[in-house]
Amino acid sequence: MENNPLIISDEERKALLYERFRDVCLVEKEVWTEIYMPRQVEKGMVLTNQHECFEVIIDDPAIEDALEANIPLGAKSLGAAIAEYKDHISFRKK
Repeated sequence: MENNPLIISDEERKALLYERFRDVCLVEKEVWTEIYMPRQVEKGMVLTNQHECFEVIIDDPAIEDALEANIPLGAKSLGAAIAEYKDHISFRKK
């Protein structure tokens, strides 16, 4: 992956994005390539009326298929698949 300042590298922020990604996929019943998170301003302050958009980048179509197959199995299965493949899933701020 190229060194792109818009790619999220903060582990705490990525953990929240993986969780949000899981939840959006479960609601939409498919792998979603764009997610929204409340905007963070000033050390942890969250503004719930403003959102940031993140592009979900999955670097292997087979992994996207595996994630898709886990959606009908529920949150635990999809969460486990995301955890297993998290090195292939990244988030870019739009």
